[in-house]
Amino acid sequence: MSTHTDIVAALQARWPEHRIGRSLERIRALTELLGEPQRSFPVIQITGTNGKGSTALMVEGLLRALGLRVGRLSSPHLVDVTERIAIDGQPIDADAFDALVADVLPLVEMVDAREIDGIAMTFFEVMTGLAYEAFAQAPVDVAVVEVGLGGSWDATSVADAQVAVICPVDVDHSHLLGDTPAEIAQEKAGIIKPGGIAVSADQRPDVAAVLTARAAEVGVRLLAEGRDFALLERTAAVGGQVLRIDAADGPVGDLFLPLFGAHMAANAALAVAAVEAFLGGRALAPDVLAEGLASVSAPARLEVVRRSPTVVLDTAHNPHGVAATLDAVQEAFGFAPLVAVMGVMADKDAEGMLALLEEHAQTIVCTQASSTSRGLSADDLAELAAERFGADRVHTRAALPDALELAVSLADEAGAGAGVLILGSVIVAGEARAMLVTERPSVDAGDDGDDGDPADDDEDDERDGEDVAWGR
Repeated sequence: MSTHTDIVAALQARWPEHRIGRSLERIRALTELLGEPQRSFPVIQITGTNGKGSTALMVEGLLRALGLRVGRLSSPHLVDVTERIAIDGQPIDADAFDALVADVLPLVEMVDAREIDGIAMTFFEVMTGLAYEAFAQAPVDVAVVEVGLGGSWDATSVADAQVAVICPVDVDHSHLLGDTPAEIAQEKAGIIKPGGIAVSADQRPDVAAVLTARAAEVGVRLLAEGRDFALLERTAAVGGQVLRIDAADGPVGDLFLPLFGAHMAANAALAVAAVEAFLGGRALAPDVLAEGLASVSAPARLEVVRRSPTVVLDTAHNPHGVAATLDAVQEAFGFAPLVAVMGVMADKDAEGMLALLEEHAQTIVCTQASSTSRGLSADDLAELAAERFGADRVHTRAALPDALELAVSLADEAGAGAGVLILGSVIVAGEARAMLVTERPSVDAGDDGDDGDPADDDEDDERDGEDVAWGR
């Protein structure tokens, strides 16, 4: 009998997420065989360059505060693929996932046999089909769906979203989506479809023009940050921040968000607007807003994973995300000095990230992921880092456990104000979290972290430094 590990390995042996088959035909073929499960519930679909995951968690928290049963499809995962499919705020149980795969796999193989565009179903396409089937079986009242890549041809777009949410758009995956924000916005705008409503974060003028044109083309109302909703004020607080948001019925204040950073506060305003759009423009009651936002937890997004010295984990993996993360770290922690641990994928803008990081970090420890061949080697990253930092501020440890151990040692030597920030890749963040946090990532929007210190896009869990097992 196949184990869960065997089942996951077989799924991941398919085309990975960084290899894209630009077509919805395979996922459409699968959902047709499944009986169109994606049509059995309304969908709130979320795209953008950064902030999709945290916005999805906030939308989920607000919907659950309304008493609705919510399914959430997210990507990528940190530790196990089951994190991608959440129902009632909890990742699907491994046994339930394995049973779901057993039921759906014969249909997947039928689609594979058709050789649509000469490609078998990709890993992401299969995961999307599994999620939609799981949500239909539950059943859920609404699904919150995070786009994997792009928008118009992303597998999640086999569903027509009632609400299309566009987080800030910047340059990432340029080899697949385009070289400019406006070109990338063309792909992401594809989730805006007739019969729905669109909600957009504050965007660059060229991106806003693309989204406005798409909404007009399909006859959809576009709600824009600054015009139709806004973050009015935020104040730093213990374990997060307190917000005042301009919502459907006007300003609502004293909303505690257990996440750090201006970008998270903006994501909260976007999430509120998205849920109110889903309700047909009806305002959320202040107590629902308070409960929904206060309940959000997000693993590996400015998550405190160790104390003495403090170690913070984040998934920032492009310059836009790194800039937001560094601003939030400075505001929330004020590490002096900051020791960075960085590992990146080879197709990412490492130089752009390093340029930003050099302004904040005294020292950088260059490392690499062990679970993928896509990563930039620690030596190559260190060579790039030396051009920015100078060789005396750069350390190289290819093995992530060694990199973490060195960074903690450097922070210890630097004194009480020092801290460690791990960033650069979702894959590296997942490997680090598996070493530093013993519990499986819980993405329950109703679970608070151990001490109120949040993460930034998935959950909050912390252990004292003395209890950390580095793992090898």
